[in-house]
Amino acid sequence: MSPFPHHASPAFTAASPVRRRPAHRIAACLSAALAVLAGGLVQAGQAEAAASRIRLGSSADASRAGWSGPAFTMNGSGGVVSASMTKAVDAIRGGTGSLDVVVLAASTPGSGSRTPECDAITRLRGINSCTTWTLTKAADGNNAQANTDIRNAEFVYFAGGDQCTYTAWKATALRASVQSVVAKGGGSGGGSAGHHINSSVVYDACQGSITSREALADPYDSYATFTTGMFGWPHYADTVNDSHFVTRDRMGRTMAFVARAVKDGLTTGGKAWGVGVEEGGSLFIDKNGLATLSGADAYVVLGDHQPERAVPGQPLTYSDYKIWRLTSGRTFDFKNRPTCGYYLKSVTNGVTDSNPYHGTPVTGC
Repeated sequence: MSPFPHHASPAFTAASPVRRRPAHRIAACLSAALAVLAGGLVQAGQAEAAASRIRLGSSADASRAGWSGPAFTMNGSGGVVSASMTKAVDAIRGGTGSLDVVVLAASTPGSGSRTPECDAITRLRGINSCTTWTLTKAADGNNAQANTDIRNAEFVYFAGGDQCTYTAWKATALRASVQSVVAKGGGSGGGSAGHHINSSVVYDACQGSITSREALADPYDSYATFTTGMFGWPHYADTVNDSHFVTRDRMGRTMAFVARAVKDGLTTGGKAWGVGVEEGGSLFIDKNGLATLSGADAYVVLGDHQPERAVPGQPLTYSDYKIWRLTSGRTFDFKNRPTCGYYLKSVTNGVTDSNPYHGTPVTGC
């Protein structure tokens, strides 16, 4: 079914005035203002709170000679998707024994459990422990105990939140600690912001959250900012992830991100692969690069040539994006990336030629 009423195309039109919607920046300002008005200065200051640790399950780490991963989960929203997480856990432990998970978060949930991801993870088979670390400052990436826990774990899950905070850990010990988990046959993953941080090109949103309309009207908009060199997972090179994909109508901005990655040389070989996952969807990626989708749809968006026009202050023109739409149970081979099964969509003067979420697959490719 089309995500738009009556199968209408989304209103990606560069001719219309673009209104700024720095969503999470506005939300942060409003939250701070309300805290002051309520006399909640202490609450408002929690963003600078000390790093916190909550461990569920066994107090002793699992111990064994080797692990069978790596494995990854890429989720369209922040919550753990049991189907894909179970596949990742089973792949890493080789179907026997149990392992330890660390959840990394940049803020504490506003209500309910302080460990929502670990609450879900500890209900799965094969889990020895799950430790939630809330790290609110860039310097927290050098927290000695946090890094010890990460290195002793077999899976690191990045919670939803603000990927700009996560990219700030690039210059800290945490980055190498997470890499060590994957290198020993463990895994990494996350949802929403945690999905973004696991691609090779990270849309970091450090200046504000950009909409599809804004990105297509100007792919060099000041809100279109990227971090590279954070992680480079096996078989997942040249990717730029996006989340909440259909619900928040993010195909257009992923198209712009892909064009930018190609134009600016952020990826290799003159190609960039957008990976957009809808809320409730999750890609499990095994050690051979084979991704299997659970839940809601996912899209892989390939740009394999230079954009016809991608310059600051002007709307994007890019012909023939190759788009694979994945439904639950479908696979996509990131090691041996397919050359067929896609449909084509173009952007001309900042406008997509038709509804980009649906198309007829090309035959004879």
